[in-house]
Amino acid sequence: MSDGGPQTEQLSFQIFPVVESKDQGGSSSTVSESHSHNEAQAHFYRTHTCGKPFLCETCGKSFTRIDHLNFHKKIHTGEKPFSCETCGKRFSRISHLRLHKKIHTGDRPFFCDTCGKSFIQSSDLNVHRRIHTNERPFKCDICGICYPQHYKLKNHYRTHTGEKPFSCETCGKSFSKISYLNRHKKIHTDEKPFLSFKCDICGICFPQPSKLKNHYRTHTGEKPFLCETCGKSFSKISNLNRHNKIHTGEKPFSCQICGKTFSQFSSLNYHKSIHRIHTGERPFSCQSCGKSFSEISNLNLHKRIHTGERPFSCQSCGKTFSQIGSLNVHKRLHTGEKPFSCQSCGKSFSQINSLNVHKRLHTGQRPFSCQSCGKSFSQIRTLNVHKRIHTGEKPFSCQSCGKSFPQSSHLNVHKRIHTGEKPFSCLSCGKSFSQIGSLNVHKRIHTGEKPF
Repeated sequence: MSDGGPQTEQLSFQIFPVVESKDQGGSSSTVSESHSHNEAQAHFYRTHTCGKPFLCETCGKSFTRIDHLNFHKKIHTGEKPFSCETCGKRFSRISHLRLHKKIHTGDRPFFCDTCGKSFIQSSDLNVHRRIHTNERPFKCDICGICYPQHYKLKNHYRTHTGEKPFSCETCGKSFSKISYLNRHKKIHTDEKPFLSFKCDICGICFPQPSKLKNHYRTHTGEKPFLCETCGKSFSKISNLNRHNKIHTGEKPFSCQICGKTFSQFSSLNYHKSIHRIHTGERPFSCQSCGKSFSEISNLNLHKRIHTGERPFSCQSCGKTFSQIGSLNVHKRLHTGEKPFSCQSCGKSFSQINSLNVHKRLHTGQRPFSCQSCGKSFSQIRTLNVHKRIHTGEKPFSCQSCGKSFPQSSHLNVHKRIHTGEKPFSCLSCGKSFSQIGSLNVHKRIHTGEKPF
């Protein structure tokens, strides 16, 4: 051993031989010399040297123990040998089955001292307590966001890396969360997750019980999550977390195109779509008709045009809709509700986007420009209709005579030639017209108005 250089400690492991011994009665038994010493050395190697000698041949993940590797392999094989006798649900581990059985027995032995809520596992109670203490021990070293649970931090990292490790075996689409993959699989099985959990007050259905629980608070008005800074309360913990960023000024989500930062990931995604509007990028295409979209959510909604799916129904009149937002707006026809008011003139609207369009009358804002002629518009849909002047596109065709039109409203007016329908009547003389413009011109006979 030299005196000058640094010393490196070498770890040596001795495998003790297995020998056969005989007791006084003559029976033999197999024993290991210094077995406990060997186990201690193996434990030291695995725990303190980060040794993970057991490797999964499918994905490359390594483990400290062979039984952990065997449990892991069931993820790839889908093996679930443990079955619940009550409901038939299957599990890959016996410990998971034991926890599941408590759902049926109602056994929830772990209670929160603050609010009295009970839990099946002590670990669930420990996580729950962080709601009261606002403890968030798991911090992202990239953007600084903190989370109360490690798996949420792990999922969050994927927003930075773009990793999507969970793939659909049917179509190959990949997802960042296993829950997203499970929800996606129902598309292939024709299972309708929206019919699973129904609100017994208003009839709206939800794919998860947690979402139904949050929804109930819209009826009860309960807002259990309180901001410690300003005292404002919220019905969801996610809304409180989003609100907290107002006080901290935290904006962890950054646009890679222009560098603008946002406090919410959803705001960043919306901002990205604005870039796509200006660049014309539409990466998501419909396989049925070829139409492309700047957002995957818009493509999914569009697909219902081809399938005819309208899963959301109005309980008042029975009318069905392809989007839940369209149903909510429709309900205001029955209630007369117009919750969105213009601060400039006081006019109220049933939809927030109608209010936003209306505001442009006061500001004169026309943010949507035609790249062909430079003409600008206050609404994107007006720009899309205008573009057909340059392209000559006439996508709306009359089934009676084949004539086509650039706008659906023009087609609807044209159809009245075939049906003879005249829905616009003069209150003075009773004469009816097929177009509102023709009625307005006719009214001048009674009023004597001569505008030209």
